[in-house]
Amino acid sequence: MKPLKFDDQGLIPAIIQNAATGKVLMLGYMNEEAFSKTREEGVVWFYSRSRSRLWKKGESSGNVLEVVALSEDCDADALLVLANPAGPTCHTGAESCFETLGEPSRIGTGVAKLVSVIDGRYKERPEGSYTTYLFEKGLDKILKKVGEEAAEVIIASKNENRPELVGELTDLLFHSLVLMREKGIAVEEVLRELTRRER
Repeated sequence: MKPLKFDDQGLIPAIIQNAATGKVLMLGYMNEEAFSKTREEGVVWFYSRSRSRLWKKGESSGNVLEVVALSEDCDADALLVLANPAGPTCHTGAESCFETLGEPSRIGTGVAKLVSVIDGRYKERPEGSYTTYLFEKGLDKILKKVGEEAAEVIIASKNENRPELVGELTDLLFHSLVLMREKGIAVEEVLRELTRRER
């Protein structure tokens, strides 16, 4: 990283972004010590201007922000932190302090929206929905579909049929997300495990 340019109060703004969805979660300020602790510990630390002290995000709520990547802007006077949130980021209980912005246009956004739809089907069980049907039939049906779609991905790959493979991969992803909701596994858990396995 370039040498950071802290302002005359010794602070630098840090934008926190969800590493999975690209959604902007919050803006905070770091001094040199908060920045160092963030890099060393792998969770986000800030400097509170109102309380004049360091604080770890989630120190009371448990909703820490696990750092995935840190970068400075072109002038090195602002930070972007990609993080995996352990829970709601905003003190109001909302996912983001910028809820009115909606989802940004990123690959992760499509998955985030699909996860939201699946979650809604799980809770509301609207009639006529295929996702509702899967949840009503239960774990065995969901597992059967995951197995079937995995086999179809293999067949499409062997057949060298790109459009078919894209379709089967889409089906496998969808049914895997349904399985994750059925078992109470968040996408962020899987992404954290992927990050842990980076080589």
